[in-house]
Amino acid sequence: MESPRTQIVTLPQGQLIGTLEKGIAAWRGIPYAAPPTGEGRWRAPRPAQAWQGVRVADSAGPSCWQDAESCREVGGGDPGQFSEDCLYLNVWAPQPHAAPLPVMVWLHGGGFTIGAGSLPPYDGGALAARGAVLVTVNYRLGHLGFFAHPALQGEDSLGQTCNFGLLDQIAALEWVRDNIAHFGGDPENVTLFGESAGARSVLSLLASPLAGGLFHKAVVQSAYTLADVSLDKALIQGVAVAQHFGLEDASADQLRALPAQAFSRLTSPLSIGPAPICGDRVLPEPMLDVFFAARQHPMPVLIGSNSDEASVMSVFGVDLEQQIQRMRRESRVGLGLIKMLYPGGRGDLELGRQVCRDMAFTTMGFVVMQAQQRLGQPCWRYWFDYVCEAEHATYPNGAWHGNEVVYVFDNLQRTPPANEYANARDIAFAGQVADYWAAFARYRAGDEPLLPGVVPWPASVRGADRLLRLGINSGVGFKIEKRFMRTRMALFKRVMKHHVSLD
Repeated sequence: MESPRTQIVTLPQGQLIGTLEKGIAAWRGIPYAAPPTGEGRWRAPRPAQAWQGVRVADSAGPSCWQDAESCREVGGGDPGQFSEDCLYLNVWAPQPHAAPLPVMVWLHGGGFTIGAGSLPPYDGGALAARGAVLVTVNYRLGHLGFFAHPALQGEDSLGQTCNFGLLDQIAALEWVRDNIAHFGGDPENVTLFGESAGARSVLSLLASPLAGGLFHKAVVQSAYTLADVSLDKALIQGVAVAQHFGLEDASADQLRALPAQAFSRLTSPLSIGPAPICGDRVLPEPMLDVFFAARQHPMPVLIGSNSDEASVMSVFGVDLEQQIQRMRRESRVGLGLIKMLYPGGRGDLELGRQVCRDMAFTTMGFVVMQAQQRLGQPCWRYWFDYVCEAEHATYPNGAWHGNEVVYVFDNLQRTPPANEYANARDIAFAGQVADYWAAFARYRAGDEPLLPGVVPWPASVRGADRLLRLGINSGVGFKIEKRFMRTRMALFKRVMKHHVSLD
């Protein structure tokens, strides 16, 4: 049976009609920029092209070329059809509604190499039902999104450009600014949120001079402290990639003639790392340096990470036990101090799990909190430690990297395999987590920095180091902690730029 249709929405590019799903209007596959193909490859996104007639926006647009199997295994599901023509977004809005509503724009994770805004965990219906307009975005991935080569230098009259995926995200935010009112959203109340590489994207845009004024609040879920790639290193890799394809002295035309799908098949050391490139006009200086100096765009921030973030490190070939053994051999950081900070650790594997988690993930929230305090901006911090009751044996060390996403979107009942075993307590907990995110989207400067919920959640403001535990020891619970892991965080903040790498 065909889904009922929305009213027609008229945009500068043409007319749209979407679908109605349980009182939520959804428009899928809206082009927010022109296809970045042909001469558009490795260039800034251009305005979306006009269309004739009424465009039926009932299916997602193609995803950027990527490894489909990896996305199905660890990226959130089946990314669907692939194309270099991938700059599409999806919108959900409650019907009827009293406009204007707060807007939430989601940037998916996936190490900047896999993922799509249309994956099942990111269905925006449940958050939209809480009184928000939800937007999920596709952006260029892998070498199509993050690439430098001498032949491409000087092509952009505005300056050196390498972070094309970040430029796509900026273009999507410009589209939101110009068009979201047609869907009932408030362009003056836009929350940008993302997880993993999506969270790193949020931090990068908080540091980018090109993104100022395009969003007003930020949510950073499980961002990692891995350093950005230097432009010099990216140029060297770009030459190596061209040589791999038999182009010793490649021209821009030759590079653009290579098949788009060929880049997604590259493996290390030719594949890109999970970090943007610093040194171009999008990210002139390393993101971490911006936050250490508290020069980020001033706005409220919500940031946190999960209790078993080390779960993702095996994907990048990091041996957790070996990290402790290297500390022992090289006297890095001070193993005696580490053991004092982690009493009761059972062996090198468990110690490595906790140390790598905190140095690579937990410390990012501490760094951002301190930067926010220096700017006089509120910062809500969280620690996610909940596991579905049926999955306790599967996740014995806590919540894995990415496990919080279906709770934030309140999508346990929509996302396999959790929809098959989530019980009433799991589902209720997810709803409570999503309520906090929706409350942050409603927050405006000047409001009391306290988010309503099961436990009122105060921000960390100047002189206050506070954090909300979302889940206690993998079970239901909410608790405010003061000075959470403060001594560990202070140590790792000093050393993380020198010790967090994929080497």
